[in-house]
Amino acid sequence: MNGTLFLVATPIGNLQDITLRAIKVLQTVDVIACEDTRKTGLLMQNILKGDRKPRLISYYEQNELLRIPEIISALKDGIDIALVSDAGTPAVSDPGFKLIRECIKERIRVESIPGPSAVISALVSSGLPTDKFLFLGYPPRKPGHRKSLFNNVKSASALIKSTIIFFEAPHKIIRTLEELRKIFGDIDIVIARELTKIHEEIRREKISTSIEHFSKINPKGEFVILFNTGN
Repeated sequence: MNGTLFLVATPIGNLQDITLRAIKVLQTVDVIACEDTRKTGLLMQNILKGDRKPRLISYYEQNELLRIPEIISALKDGIDIALVSDAGTPAVSDPGFKLIRECIKERIRVESIPGPSAVISALVSSGLPTDKFLFLGYPPRKPGHRKSLFNNVKSASALIKSTIIFFEAPHKIIRTLEELRKIFGDIDIVIARELTKIHEEIRREKISTSIEHFSKINPKGEFVILFNTGN
């Protein structure tokens, strides 16, 4: 009998956000596939009971294709495996969908253990419409590809008004905001940073104000940028 692949959401900041079900699964599986074994190891120190310790194996973008056959083989041998990312829900802008797709192909059970998600946390806190939204992940690195993506979003917004959500790294935040302003104008925007952590910040303002603010400081933390194309 095959094992089960559990997709376990873990805290994006506040460790108290982990669910009881997530704790139970992480305590009972045989193997945990994780982006960073050190980060997951620290999390496990807070939830493990007794002497039982699941084996941690690395599973990240650079070794994903090499790990998949090993994980599939273990699942076929009846071993239960949990997949976790560094923070939040696995496979959302993190490695995972290729493994999940292969499990489905091999008729291996995949079970989601829902929980924290930076996308949803930012959306519901933003004050923007939540009935329709489009998540873009991280914008492309190349300027031409990024510009093309934003222009496509602007064109699509003429057909479907929705809230646009994407991630951005702190060292790219100013450049990305400047590109957005060129394409969409000086629209209202929401920027969420360090969600659920002590220094959580949610800014609701014009793009120009955000650019001015972040130009004066050394931006830190993971950023979620949101705006609504109906504005």
